[in-house]
Amino acid sequence: MAPRPGEGPIICLLQKVRPISPSDEVCEESKIKEDTICSMARLIGDQDKAQARIRKLSSLMKMIEMEDPDGEVEVFKAVADSCRLRILKLLKEGELCVCEIMAALKKPQSSTSHHLSILKEAGLVKERRDGKWSYYRLADGAVVEMIKQARVLKKTH
Repeated sequence: MAPRPGEGPIICLLQKVRPISPSDEVCEESKIKEDTICSMARLIGDQDKAQARIRKLSSLMKMIEMEDPDGEVEVFKAVADSCRLRILKLLKEGELCVCEIMAALKKPQSSTSHHLSILKEAGLVKERRDGKWSYYRLADGAVVEMIKQARVLKKTH
């Protein structure tokens, strides 16, 4: 009995295509793509579908990389600390002096300033100096929305 489509071993039908004047980088990228298509074909059982999916994924990854995900990672890392999240929640109510944030968190000035600098670097808070005093506020209303959405996501799961 002959195997049905999608059953049995998949043989990778791609031939190695060499550009007219290949650089090592182009050849390596081509080899990686070929290997990826072969792996996908083994998983889904269809060479043409595998090629189409890999092309789509490659296009998506190029768009993602152009958007520079590192900036977003910095924001998520900043919010991932419970102390920094508490600071953001405090600042939802308005601008606060560092000494007020220290008192609320019961943390020393050095620790509080460190957390505030991470939040500032991530673009989540803004600083206003008034003489020797530093006042902090949320950088944007989107920060409040992000916190609300995190709460909503947690409740739904």
